[in-house]
Amino acid sequence: VNLRVDGGMVANNWVLQFLADILGARVDRPSLVETTALGAAYLAGLEAGVYGSLEELSDLWRCDRNFEPVMTKEHRDKLYDGWSQAVQKL
Repeated sequence: VNLRVDGGMVANNWVLQFLADILGARVDRPSLVETTALGAAYLAGLEAGVYGSLEELSDLWRCDRNFEPVMTKEHRDKLYDGWSQAVQKL
């Protein structure tokens, strides 16, 4: 399982590594991180016939960097338990 991310926060390597660790899954950062406008343009192009399918658009995606989980399951579970306890106190 892997998660593709985008937006301004993905410029932060620490955030993406922590996300990979907490999820226990690979996180992929695209080469173009601000993709909201690009997504709108792709959908317009799809509707106008510039692109033939969603699969064709998906093939345009390029990865800049992968973040693999390195945190142990025990540590991940401990952090999650602490978060759950904090949320229950709200």
